[in-house]
Amino acid sequence: MDKKEILNKAKAYIEEEKNPFFRNQVQELIDRNDLDELNERFYKELDFGTGGLRGEIGGGYNRMNSYTVSKATQGLATYMVKNVREEDRIAVISYDSRNFSDNFSEEAALVLAGNGIKTYLFSGLRPTPVLSFAVRELHATAGIMVTASHNPAKYNGYKVFWSDGAQVTPPHDTGIIKEVRAVTSEIKKISREDAISKGLLVMIDSEVDEPYEKMVVSQTLRPELVKEKGKDLKIVYTPLHGAGNVPVNNALKKMGIAVFTVPEQEKPDGDFPTVAFPNPEITEAMELALKYGKQENADLIMGTDPDSDRLGIAVPENGEFRLITGNQLGALLADYIFRTRKELGTLPSNGAFINTIVTSDLQIKIAEAYGIKTFKVLTGFKYIGLKIREFEEKENYTYLFGGEESYGFLVGTAARDKDAVSAATMTAEMALWNVTQGRSVLDHLNEIYEKYGYYQEALFSNYFEGQQGAAVMDNLMAGLRAEPPVSFGGIKIAEIIDYKNGTTKYTSSGKVEKNIELPSSNVLQFILEEGSLVTVRPSGTEPKIKFYASCCEKPGMEIEEAKAGTTAKISAIEAQVKEMVSRAAK
Repeated sequence: MDKKEILNKAKAYIEEEKNPFFRNQVQELIDRNDLDELNERFYKELDFGTGGLRGEIGGGYNRMNSYTVSKATQGLATYMVKNVREEDRIAVISYDSRNFSDNFSEEAALVLAGNGIKTYLFSGLRPTPVLSFAVRELHATAGIMVTASHNPAKYNGYKVFWSDGAQVTPPHDTGIIKEVRAVTSEIKKISREDAISKGLLVMIDSEVDEPYEKMVVSQTLRPELVKEKGKDLKIVYTPLHGAGNVPVNNALKKMGIAVFTVPEQEKPDGDFPTVAFPNPEITEAMELALKYGKQENADLIMGTDPDSDRLGIAVPENGEFRLITGNQLGALLADYIFRTRKELGTLPSNGAFINTIVTSDLQIKIAEAYGIKTFKVLTGFKYIGLKIREFEEKENYTYLFGGEESYGFLVGTAARDKDAVSAATMTAEMALWNVTQGRSVLDHLNEIYEKYGYYQEALFSNYFEGQQGAAVMDNLMAGLRAEPPVSFGGIKIAEIIDYKNGTTKYTSSGKVEKNIELPSSNVLQFILEEGSLVTVRPSGTEPKIKFYASCCEKPGMEIEEAKAGTTAKISAIEAQVKEMVSRAAK
């Protein structure tokens, strides 16, 4: 954009933005004539995608602020007014510990109220799974969760849920997007006082918290074991300055399990002062918990991200603690749930397990061993929620468990998004069961490897910030489609699956079949000749491309030998990915 266009957009934003903090921020940039920063904030509008909004906090059309939240909410409200019966126009809003989350949630509530939509708003922060549960519990049509999940402190976001408690899917997602983009000037909003007096804004707390916590505890598969031995299990837990502290502690304590919460990370804080990335997937975020785990001689370490939908764990190993990957935890939980239900005689003949196209195939082998059918869906937990709804509507499968490699799991169906609270209680039960069997969680994991084969996964994320970064990502994906590699890590590619057009190409013959029955998505998957997988997917919420590698060795190999084999494959694939990204960035 030229200088005139940038300044015109900035001045127009100042007129529209009601929050003085964000308005003054942009005015200061104009006064300093900081055209580079203004261009970053105004070269495009923050895109309302299929899951909602996510971006850096700040003034500007390409930032998370009161104006962008109000505009998005007006679009949602318009969609509800056009497509939902008046008596069913009910919404629920929650938020996590991020900066401005409470402001953004109230802003959204008052816009919905201004459109005549009754809105329930939590008076304090709550996890994403509680919002999902609340939508169903209160018979709402829509829900909004203000969060940027596990992103750094400079980000915030806004997720939209529908009446089944899952994030919006077609046709509602595209319908809402259309209405959001159509908002130009008028945003209907009333004051908090008017909204409350008219019954359009209702504050909520215990009426949802209590049934949610009761639901979580009721998922226990071996209540007698937990009641008798739970006090003997010692857990160190960190909410990473987020919303998980109260519900996770309450649920575990109701089960009689001792919890030590990391004091430096116990209180909510949107600046996340002790971590750069509040993500329990990474060692740096879990360092304090690991320290206290050794100090307290814990049996299990657990961490949840700011909106408490992701769970990371670490377990003892030779006097230290080892972080367990999302794929490994998913395999452990799947094996424990299916095995326990089989032993108790509660495993249904039509049981179903759901995971995503980038999640380890090890979990599929486990499900097959118990006679459970696996359904693979696109990345994004909303597709797991959608599949559960399909099961209920057709009454052909009984959902047992689901998850994704990025530390998201769902036990039961009372919520329809990944739920780190119920995952935490089930993980604690699984760990307790192993202890009473005279073995460790790692012994359990190695037993799985010996039976089904050794699997190792890696994720290589490559960030491309700003306007130029978006072009690099587009060019990289276009290049992979136009001239795909013949091998990854020195292993020939046997099949190329393109989820954008629903096709599989068999490289030996060149034959292409349209055989993928999933929604179109900008994802490429390369199946290697010996069974390993490489998947390439631009993130839908962050400026990055993700390369997923999943490598395996056959059952029966010694664990260390198998690990060496998969590690070598992963390293070779990573080197090739780095080279590809480097070329694309030039």
